[in-house]
Amino acid sequence: MGLSLRDLGERSGVSAPMLSQVERGETSPTLAVAAKIAAGLELTLSQLLRLDEGEHVAVSRAGDRRALERGGHRFEELTPPLPGQRADVSLHTLGAGATTGGRDDPPMHEPGSRETAVVLAGTLVLVVDGTRHELSEGDSVTFDADLPHHFENEGEEPTRFLAVIAAGLRRG
Repeated sequence: MGLSLRDLGERSGVSAPMLSQVERGETSPTLAVAAKIAAGLELTLSQLLRLDEGEHVAVSRAGDRRALERGGHRFEELTPPLPGQRADVSLHTLGAGATTGGRDDPPMHEPGSRETAVVLAGTLVLVVDGTRHELSEGDSVTFDADLPHHFENEGEEPTRFLAVIAAGLRRG
């Protein structure tokens, strides 16, 4: 999900200092606070507390995925929101002339995050920290996702690509 403590605080209504104390194990949240944290993470309280872990396989059905569409950019979360998840997989479709990285798109990823994108159809331009990288169908790219970046479709046909974001893995 790639949220900072401040982002989670805004989404949950729990202060960033309280979230930090909970994260470091310095305090245990009340059930009411835990429920707010769960809601901010788009989880149920049972998921947050890992009370519903009878299954070790989580299937994400095509019709049940979280999806957003803005300005010619369709974004589908392929991985379900699970506690402790450190990687997210998403499917993106960019219409002709469309771009990601608009002001309403998902926020920058947490420090140390890496992203890998695989072009499934069409052509794609990745701009990372001002440098352009042109990609064709079948190409893949891995980059530091906490740097300013966006994708562009300069072609006349829709482009589809998978993105995998691994949180906080980069060293140094």
